[in-house]
Amino acid sequence: MEVIPAIDLLSGKCVRLYQGDYQQSQVFSENPVEVAQEWVKQGATRLHLVDLDGAKQGKSANLPVIEAIIKAISIPVQVGGGLRTKENIAQLINLGVDRAIVGTVAVENPELVKQIATEFSDKIVIGIDARNGKVATRGWLETSEIDAIQLAKQFQEYAAAIIYTDIHRDGTLQGPNQEALRELTEAINIPVIASGGVSSLTDLLSLLSLEPLGVTGVIVGKALYTGKVDLKEAIQAIGQGRWQDIPPDFGSSSFA
Repeated sequence: MEVIPAIDLLSGKCVRLYQGDYQQSQVFSENPVEVAQEWVKQGATRLHLVDLDGAKQGKSANLPVIEAIIKAISIPVQVGGGLRTKENIAQLINLGVDRAIVGTVAVENPELVKQIATEFSDKIVIGIDARNGKVATRGWLETSEIDAIQLAKQFQEYAAAIIYTDIHRDGTLQGPNQEALRELTEAINIPVIASGGVSSLTDLLSLLSLEPLGVTGVIVGKALYTGKVDLKEAIQAIGQGRWQDIPPDFGSSSFA
């Protein structure tokens, strides 16, 4: 299971939001490229970039920063935020993005996403950002009536993976929503990357019990920036972890 550091971009800076609220943003660095290089130095094997401006505007808004990060490091980068056209997705892939994450357009124009996923093969990931089980769109500013699991089922034949984010946990350090993750992984047959709420090494290790069900990665943001999780230690622990040895109630306080 990969531990994937998150870099959220807002006005060219590295920030973290609280429950997706743009009014509750905290700047952690003025130089996202240096942040990316530091995570690589500490052992990251993949980075997760979110263009928060793009998510609101409906098109990539931090391309210069994204390109600079890609050029500065040698590990795969996945990018989401405002990717709602084939042209925008192609633009990012041409810059060297390993995977493009689509969310809003998967809800609003699913047939287009299926076409894009077919064309770009393993480059497309579906980002499912859920609020009380329903899919949120447009930078989490709107909530649809579409069930998160049903959306995942709709795209499991087309996407390389699903990134599942529990909005109520994101940026809160309250622990991942393991029950929702279990329900999702049991319902589909493609890899799932967990996101939202990781606050400690205990949270990360507790997710190992879901690895056999298809959780192949976990995105960590605020916990890394506040020092609650040490990336080197986390990567080592996850790499050596054995989910079979974890008791059933391990990390249960993180349940929804």
